[in-house]
Amino acid sequence: MSAESTEHALSEDVVEDRDESGTTDISSLKPSAASRLEEEGDIAADYLEELLDIADIDGDIDIEVRNGRTYISIVAEEETEGLESLVGDDGEVLEALQELTRLAVLSATESRSRLVLDINGYRQERTGHLQKIAEDAAALVKETGKPVALEPMSAYERKIVHDAVADLGLVSESEGEGNGRHIVVSTD
Repeated sequence: MSAESTEHALSEDVVEDRDESGTTDISSLKPSAASRLEEEGDIAADYLEELLDIADIDGDIDIEVRNGRTYISIVAEEETEGLESLVGDDGEVLEALQELTRLAVLSATESRSRLVLDINGYRQERTGHLQKIAEDAAALVKETGKPVALEPMSAYERKIVHDAVADLGLVSESEGEGNGRHIVVSTD
């Protein structure tokens, strides 16, 4: 364990200290949520870097903390078959890799992670596609007045669609269980 990570680990165990005047010793406070997310990103990046080395796949790892989440991106300057295989058909491998990365963070921090993993911009491209699906469903609901059921998708993707549908002034609900969980868009 490095000196920096040892210091960080020790600071998490220290309880808030106050001197006689009641002033808090800042050095003994628990790390902020931002530093926790940064730590989460570092752990995830180390895990993913090791995976890329084992698989002999080239890629750069970027870490960003925004909106209370850690976003990890693996990108390559040139299109590589290896990174595409980590996305898989319909992002299935990417979803599994994201869950494994979250488990690595959980194992190291004993805290659940909501980190989002993207590879070669797949999620960004998929977000655009999901917004188009929401717009098309909203148009159909407005035209027919009947609810429209969408294809099953992950919780993360459903969140994107729910937000897009709400922005269009309609209502959406998730229905179904497990892999069959999907969104129904309606006027009420």
